[in-house]
Amino acid sequence: MRSPGPDALHLGRRSVAFGLPLAAFGLFIAPVHAVPGVHRFSQVLMGTQMDLTLQGADRAAVAAAAQAAFAEMTRLADMMSRYRSTSALTAINLMAGLQPVSVPPELLQVLLMARRAAHASGGDFDPTVGSLRDWNFDPANVSIPSAQRVSQQLSLVGHKDLLIDERAGTAYLSRRGMRLDLGGIAKLPILQAGMQQLHRQGVADAMINGGGDVLVAGQLNGQPWRVGLRDPRQPERLIGAVPLNHGFVAASGDYERFVIHQGRRLHHILDPKTGYPTRGPRGVVLIADDLNAINGLGAAIMVAGAAAGRARVTKAPNLDALIVDADGSVWCSRGMATRLA
Repeated sequence: MRSPGPDALHLGRRSVAFGLPLAAFGLFIAPVHAVPGVHRFSQVLMGTQMDLTLQGADRAAVAAAAQAAFAEMTRLADMMSRYRSTSALTAINLMAGLQPVSVPPELLQVLLMARRAAHASGGDFDPTVGSLRDWNFDPANVSIPSAQRVSQQLSLVGHKDLLIDERAGTAYLSRRGMRLDLGGIAKLPILQAGMQQLHRQGVADAMINGGGDVLVAGQLNGQPWRVGLRDPRQPERLIGAVPLNHGFVAASGDYERFVIHQGRRLHHILDPKTGYPTRGPRGVVLIADDLNAINGLGAAIMVAGAAAGRARVTKAPNLDALIVDADGSVWCSRGMATRLA
């Protein structure tokens, strides 16, 4: 369909300029000002700026470690991108309804993780939401599909039709026209792979900031890393900051990429049950040591709503959360409140 004219749209986009005090959605990293032994490296990856802050006396060795981490993260991002015509993920999408596709072990593990997250959330998280392929929130090429197109494509969304054969190492979408989108679940495993590369290179104190998702290890100058939580109601402000020595901070929200169309805010997190952007919480921040406890959950809570999100968080051990609801109210788990105190 023809994209609406500029008078119908207000575009929202994240800032990725290096050195700004506010990082991508949800997170703030206190700037490091010429601290000896602390080094920053940056590269655009997965559509956002990826920042590494590493501590080590030998800058050359630290720089080599950063290069190795970026190389590994780039390799995995290329493998799992639906936008690259040569990616393994694209091969699965092209062969939907035709035949299973052999996939690399790293992609197989992410697909298994996606399937588990889909089952655990009752379909609130669904990797086949990529079947809703006419939505585009790129400011340079906005596309809002008609209700008819949404309905047609919604019929192709269904995580149970993702068939994975672990022994054969294959993945298969059982219906023609289905598409996978791993944007909601691939980034954290990619950050973890980058951190593993840093550790192999001898870097113990590190933070990887990947545009709304952060992974930290060790310390910064003998103190825990401090990650600030951006307020989705007023992105220029912070709700607070949390100290962290190890683990993931993952953020999801409705203002990272959005348009205002016919008076309604439309953003990039799609509800796999309606085919339209979610209308629940404004933002969700999750903290956990375990990747499996956190991955895909933010998107699922954005779909399920704040009440369901609170219920899920309170039942999950070793998981801290902050949820900003559609009415602007803020809820913190007990652990998150303690971190913010």
